Amino acid sequence: MSYLQSVIMGLLQGVSELFPVSSLGHSVVIPKLFGWNSLVAAQSHSESFFLAFLVGLHVATALALLVFFRRQWVRIVAGVLRSIRNRRIETADERLGWLLVVATIPAGLTGLIFEHLFRTVFAKPLAASAFLVVNGGILLAGERLRRSAPQGASASSRSRQLDNLDFKEAGVIGTAQILALLAGISRSGITMVAGLVRGLDHEDSARFSFLLATPIILAAGIYKLPDLTGPLGNGVRGQILAGSVAAAVAAYLSVRFLVRWFQTRTLTPFAIYCLAMGASLVVLFATTS
Repeated sequence: MSYLQSVIMGLLQGVSELFPVSSLGHSVVIPKLFGWNSLVAAQSHSESFFLAFLVGLHVATALALLVFFRRQWVRIVAGVLRSIRNRRIETADERLGWLLVVATIPAGLTGLIFEHLFRTVFAKPLAASAFLVVNGGILLAGERLRRSAPQGASASSRSRQLDNLDFKEAGVIGTAQILALLAGISRSGITMVAGLVRGLDHEDSARFSFLLATPIILAAGIYKLPDLTGPLGNGVRGQILAGSVAAAVAAYLSVRFLVRWFQTRTLTPFAIYCLAMGASLVVLFATTS
């Protein structure tokens, strides 16, 4: 892996992890498009230098999120500890903290058990391209359901906020993250759609999605840290550092942009991008394989 490749992949990770377009999907299809065959081959191996590289990128992305939301995380952690001490949930920060705990458990456990299987089986350019199309369809469906909600029994849910989300609904949103184990399905996109369906607005759905992504991504990186410090990292630690710095900067700028974007805008542009990009790549890879 060259330094140029590592920086490009780092920038790609930092942007696509938070934009609802699937970082894993893009990390699979972009090397194929650029003809980086060594990276393509390494992605589906059970052990490879690329795994160590991804560890660095994920930790860097999570740290960027942690820095951006640092004030809120201080309140959340303090709130959870306070609620444990008092044995009751009283404030919005305490409630949000426990909502995040509940939402983290399903994807965390599933990823721990099945991440390796999903990556080696489904992290192929053609499959990832097809799942990008599916991701675009999910984003469009979420927007359509959100717009139609006021006509049904859940009309009042349009004004719901994180403060009145119940724990069962947080579990549903967290469970939706499991689909992101498939390369091409966006973690942030699927959790935002789940939030919209449960009645949150775009701003609250995005904020909850970004907060929820932080412990998941950080825990996954720390869990696989031996890949980075062990033999798999030999010869590529400089590239890992370069890619990680690029990922951290891109992730910080991306979350700052998206927090503002979802104050007034929707998922529709990202859905159109995924549909167009995914469909084009399906045709390209199907005809060249």
